[in-house]
Amino acid sequence: MIIMYQNKISLTTRDILEKDFKIDMRGYSLKEVDQFLDVVIGDYESFLEIINNLEKEKADLLAEIMNLKQELRNSQLSVEVASNRASMGEVTNVDVIRRLSQLEKMVYGLKNSADSENKEENEDN
Repeated sequence: MIIMYQNKISLTTRDILEKDFKIDMRGYSLKEVDQFLDVVIGDYESFLEIINNLEKEKADLLAEIMNLKQELRNSQLSVEVASNRASMGEVTNVDVIRRLSQLEKMVYGLKNSADSENKEENEDN
C-alpha cells in the first residue's frame, strides 16, 4: 500500500535516523538535533501507519462496494425475470397462494354448509 506513495515521499525513517549534519565552529548541538530527529521519526512512523490503515480501509470499502453493486445487479435481474414471468402469464408464488386461499375458502365453505345441513336433518329426526 505504501508503494503508491513512494514517489511522493522523499525520506524514510531510516534516512532521517542516519542523517549526519556537518559541524562547524558554531554548529548545532548534536544532542538537540538528535532529539528533534527522534520526534520527526516518531511522527513519520505515525504518518506511515495512518496511510497504511487508510489504504486498508479503502480496499475494504472498495470490496464492499463491488459486492453491493453485484447484489444490486442480481436484484435487478430477479425483478426483471419476475416481471417478465408475470407479463408472460406464468404462475408466480403469489398466484399460487392466492389460488390456494380461494380453494380453501371453497372447501371449508362447502364443508360448513354441508355440516349445517346434516345438523338440520338430525334435528328433524
